[in-house]
Amino acid sequence: MKATKHKMQIEIWSDVMCPFCYIGKRKFEAALEQFQDKENIEIVWKSFQLSPELKTQPGKNIHSFLAEHKGIPVEDAKRMNDRVSQMAKQVGLVYNFDKSVVANSFNAHRFSHFAKQYGKQGEAEEKLFCSYFTDGKNIDDYETLVQLGSEIGLDKEQLKNALDSNKYADEVRNDIYEAQQAGVRGVPFFLFNNKFAISGAQDSQTFLGTLEKSFSDWRKENPEIKLEVLQGQTCTPGEDC
Repeated sequence: MKATKHKMQIEIWSDVMCPFCYIGKRKFEAALEQFQDKENIEIVWKSFQLSPELKTQPGKNIHSFLAEHKGIPVEDAKRMNDRVSQMAKQVGLVYNFDKSVVANSFNAHRFSHFAKQYGKQGEAEEKLFCSYFTDGKNIDDYETLVQLGSEIGLDKEQLKNALDSNKYADEVRNDIYEAQQAGVRGVPFFLFNNKFAISGAQDSQTFLGTLEKSFSDWRKENPEIKLEVLQGQTCTPGEDC
């Protein structure tokens, strides 16, 4: 997908139930905050499913699910989750795996696409990650998704109708197909200006370096585009400062 006319596009493939996706989101955001041209960046979240056949099981413990999924003892699964929780803590996130609900993420991705139509996809993604990893909410439950939408200013009735009608299912599948065509095997996966890619929750400086390199390349391709500039106090030639 090409960038929009006036901004460089960054596409991020992720899954709501991916712990490294939320960590990667925070590290990317830290880099973006340091990037001087951040107002000229457009972020598009893309759907990916780590376990497309997963059945939602609200009563199942996430440690038991991971143990069964990987064929390891529950104690090992808990230790793995504890290590990830410590990694999350380092970027200011709180992971409460003991509260997490085993849930298929397809409907959560549909919710994200709905939010995208109203310019609120970034807020929707943050709500979904927090709901899954911190608050222990069922991200496959329509009532939960409608409530999350309401919290970020989306129309509850329109969202409910969209979920009930299976709308945006094709958009989710298309994102997953695009990932397959691009050779994406794991998430998070960040694609900058359709040219530079980062796989995984890399450190913020790696993200920042790629931001700078890809944006410089984008500017050369689009010399006619006038950049959005945030004005602050400046000194100009001939003035006393």
